[in-house]
Amino acid sequence: MNSDLPIKNSYVGDPDERMVRDISEHKKEADWILKKRLEGLEIFRQKALPSWGADLSGLYLKDLLYYLRSTPRTERSWEEVPSEIKETFEQLGIPEAERKYLAGVSAQYESETVYQSTRQYLSDKGVIFTDPETALRDHPDIFAPYWGTVVEAGNNKFSALNSAFFSGGSFIYIPKGVKVDLPLQTYFRINSERLGQFERTLIIAEEDSFVHYVEGCTAPAYNSSSLHSGVVEVVVKPGAEVVYTTVQNWSHNVYNLTTKRARVQAGGVMRWIDGNIGSRVTMKYPAIELCGEGATGEVHSFTSAGKGQHQDVGAKIIHSAPHTTSQVISKSVSQGGGRAGYRGLLSVAPEAHGVKSNTVCDALILDPESSSDTYPVMRINNSDAKIEHEASVSRISEEQMFYLQSRGIPEVEAKTLLVNGFLEPVVKELPMEYAVELNRLIRMEMEGSVG
Repeated sequence: MNSDLPIKNSYVGDPDERMVRDISEHKKEADWILKKRLEGLEIFRQKALPSWGADLSGLYLKDLLYYLRSTPRTERSWEEVPSEIKETFEQLGIPEAERKYLAGVSAQYESETVYQSTRQYLSDKGVIFTDPETALRDHPDIFAPYWGTVVEAGNNKFSALNSAFFSGGSFIYIPKGVKVDLPLQTYFRINSERLGQFERTLIIAEEDSFVHYVEGCTAPAYNSSSLHSGVVEVVVKPGAEVVYTTVQNWSHNVYNLTTKRARVQAGGVMRWIDGNIGSRVTMKYPAIELCGEGATGEVHSFTSAGKGQHQDVGAKIIHSAPHTTSQVISKSVSQGGGRAGYRGLLSVAPEAHGVKSNTVCDALILDPESSSDTYPVMRINNSDAKIEHEASVSRISEEQMFYLQSRGIPEVEAKTLLVNGFLEPVVKELPMEYAVELNRLIRMEMEGSVG
């Protein structure tokens, strides 16, 4: 590791102004960005930790490392990535995935993007896929007007912390009428102990465009806690469509406290596909503001909570315009004493006539020690809205297990089949290669729940 890079123990401790100024100086940022960072730090100090949701008492913010850089620059050639980092990502399928089924790929290791590549034909069409620091430098006229407008620093304590310490992430710009035929993907890796990762992602889809963005998240297991606190902002212009898929497999020492929000204009479509397998604690509620007439929003989520895990996830749908539609499908599995929760908000404004919304929230509990919670909130301020909400809690029955095992199917396989069938309505929304990977992760979870 290069000793002249900004990798210093001075970035450990209670977040303070000196740390923010040092990071901004290392990045050679403009004064207005530093100002926003300092505003975020002040909001973070003023806000208390959330008293609802998961228990955050095991997260020691003063012990975190708030910035760690592993390479001096972002590489455009895979061969130029340092061997120890490249080896880690190759185990996760890079660059094989890039060659086979990705239009572009980015890899973040610790606090910075270490590799980024986009297929030339997309660049020729004006598609931009890069990291925020590069976007601020090379495309300020596109990036700056939207940055921090969908998710403001004051949204919550951890969005404020991200505003102060943001580093890495993705910036995607899709020009008018351009359809990106293959997914773009970023891999996020926390590889160090007690690290805080604060990436920032901004997607702008111009009128009548389409893009599918996929993010994967991993980390090795440590005894001490790490924090992932990303912020995602999505702007969907009229008639555009954005699909944002997350397959999270953090290790069980990671607190995943992420803020995601999309703003959808007339006739646009936003779809969050959100998978939560790992982490000690997850608090994540993808939000969609339907602010243009005829806009559509969907959230499809699946969650697995095992021993020592609390997955508190959900969705926020805000109908601000008439004739908007939304759908939320949430599936959760809890086992080994794990706790899964759905926390949802549905809001319909007085002027939002002709709204249609449907929410389905299903929980599968595999043993008596595990639990599932549902916290739906509805604020319906228009009497002609058509709102549907249904929820169910079930267990795998002894009869089902006996039937499968009597046909020669081992216990782990039987349980995996039943869980896969339960999750199928959400998993089918994934691209095939990601669905296969998810099924593998589910099997590993089931193996841990047996014996």
